[in-house]
Amino acid sequence: MGTFAGVEKVIVSATGYTGSGGFEIYFKNEDVDNIWAAVMGDGKDFGIKPIGLAARDTLRLEMGYCLYGNDIDDTTSPIEAGLGWITKFTKDFINSEELKAQKENGPERKLVAFELDERGIPRQGYDIVDENGKKIGVVTSGTMSPSLERGIGMGYVPTEIAGTGNKISIQIRKKAVSATQVKLPFYKG
Repeated sequence: MGTFAGVEKVIVSATGYTGSGGFEIYFKNEDVDNIWAAVMGDGKDFGIKPIGLAARDTLRLEMGYCLYGNDIDDTTSPIEAGLGWITKFTKDFINSEELKAQKENGPERKLVAFELDERGIPRQGYDIVDENGKKIGVVTSGTMSPSLERGIGMGYVPTEIAGTGNKISIQIRKKAVSATQVKLPFYKG
């Protein structure tokens, strides 16, 4: 905690959720005008521009970062979401026995990443379908990636279907759009 742009008791942290360089600034609501003016003024020569939540969400998806409420929630497990590496079983915790069994035996479904093979934008809630048009999962996050110039997304599918290179389709309106499962992150630049 320190002074930033002449404002005292400000916290600056490099804990952004985009996979890109950047910072978050925490301060009292009444200081917003002063801090905004200082940041935008000092950044003018560097071409600074304000962006919104949609840009942040696109960046985090390009890195393959899960978002609570989309890719993970109280109906998913960290094992299904590919987050077993952060689930330690050195102490008991709520549901630890079931999660430990799931880690040892494998989950019934997995969160996969995919890129569309043709034009389209996968959106949260769109169905993931098999070659017969049968629903096998749901898109949890999806967007048009400006970096890759194609539709990308994540969603849950049965474990036996999950795998890099495997084909699935995303139901976009009345058309099943072909997609290929890929390894994260989407953006490797």
